[in-house]
Amino acid sequence: MDPIRNPYAPGAGQRPPELAGRDPQLRTFDVVLERVSHGRPERSIVLTGLRGVGKTVLLNALRSAAVRCGWGTGKLEARPDQGLRRPLSSALHQAVRELGHPDEESVEHVLGVVRSFAERDAGTHAKLRDRWHPGIDAPSVRGRADSGDIEIDLVELFTDLGGLAADRGHGVAVFIDEMQDLGPDDVSALCAACHEISQSGLPLIVVGAGLPHLPAVLSAAKSYSERLFGYQRIDRLDRENADLALRIPAEAEGAAYDDAALDALYAATGGYPYFIQAYGKTAWDLAPRSPITAADVAVAAPEAERELAVGFFGSRYERATPGEREYLRAMADAATWLTHDHEAVDDIESVPTAEVAAVLGKKPQSLSPARDALLKKGLIYSGERGRIAFTVPHFGAFLRSR
Repeated sequence: MDPIRNPYAPGAGQRPPELAGRDPQLRTFDVVLERVSHGRPERSIVLTGLRGVGKTVLLNALRSAAVRCGWGTGKLEARPDQGLRRPLSSALHQAVRELGHPDEESVEHVLGVVRSFAERDAGTHAKLRDRWHPGIDAPSVRGRADSGDIEIDLVELFTDLGGLAADRGHGVAVFIDEMQDLGPDDVSALCAACHEISQSGLPLIVVGAGLPHLPAVLSAAKSYSERLFGYQRIDRLDRENADLALRIPAEAEGAAYDDAALDALYAATGGYPYFIQAYGKTAWDLAPRSPITAADVAVAAPEAERELAVGFFGSRYERATPGEREYLRAMADAATWLTHDHEAVDDIESVPTAEVAAVLGKKPQSLSPARDALLKKGLIYSGERGRIAFTVPHFGAFLRSR
């Protein structure tokens, strides 16, 4: 098969040639855009799921839909070592530019508020304030979004931005990837600002994406966040859509799969979008001709697994310290123990923390530092009290294979 014509895209956040299985989310978002544009109440949106299910791809697709509707949009990726002010200011600067408001004075005022919000991040350190510039060609508006209280400032900023969008008859959408990495104060402020904007009816929404425990992070910040956001769980694809993700790109290039090959690929990938792209790419490159067969998949699978072991699994494993790796391996072993004891283990291999401690022969309390560090690094998450799971699908199998 011609590798130059290989249609698959196993990259971080790269849109696959066929965005299969996400039509419900796209249709729901189209309704949200129309309702907000017409002044009807709607909730902001939060997408949650494991690594590799396509949250970032879907987030970008939703942003494209907003742009097509004439909305102003901005996107940022949260980082645990960075506050919200600077990346959000850059995102909102872009959103204002996309709105294309004809009144230059109104635009300059809002950009000045954005700049004031950004520059407040420098605090009282004059040298830092003088050295860093937000790239906004408008004078700061003093006394607006610059109090230093992130909650007050964010409400004022969103209010002014929403008013500008309302003048245009459109809206503003802020897209936040890795939302679980926002600091507690920033999460609380974001919830409060979304709450205020929804009550005022201004056309501004936040669309966040993050790991499965993101709803718990938001709920811990503001109890009303459970009613503030529309939560959508992004999961692996069912068999029909997994087949479409493989077949449609291949057919566009004049190639095909036989049924046995599709069976083998679904068994190998579990329907996870990133794995579908990775295995599909390798199977295409190694297959001698079309249609791709189960024998071709059998030849390609070890190569795909080696690439995943280095790039997808290995890069994450290397981020852990020796003690944290021991904890990760114990999680994988605990899932095996439970299976051997005929206890139910779910698809993501979530296990009780007590079982992990039993594998290591230690008290659960002594393992808290390793567990907390892995939680902060985004390698594991706690979906319910007393249980933990890997944020990366098939990670347990990777560890057991080492």
